[in-house]
Amino acid sequence: MSAQDKYTVQVPNGLAFSELEDTKTGRSFAISQTEELIAVILANPVMIEAYRAGVPGNGTHFPDGSKIAKVHWKPKKARTPPRDDGAGRPA
Repeated sequence: MSAQDKYTVQVPNGLAFSELEDTKTGRSFAISQTEELIAVILANPVMIEAYRAGVPGNGTHFPDGSKIAKVHWKPKKARTPPRDDGAGRPA
């Protein structure tokens, strides 16, 4: 999947990344890292508000439109060092 465009990648028979790719409202919920993987849990505002309201512990169901996904990837070491503009900022 790493070679696919991030806007077209989709879980087989499931959620498309583009459904969470509303970068103005989709939010990172949790980030973790091991020696081999980085994982990010993303949630849309409907899901975040449901958690804030106590779902599922308050006995209610997640509302329609709730979306959550966990994305894993394997980081790769850069073959060349990053360039900067001489002031420590990326070029």
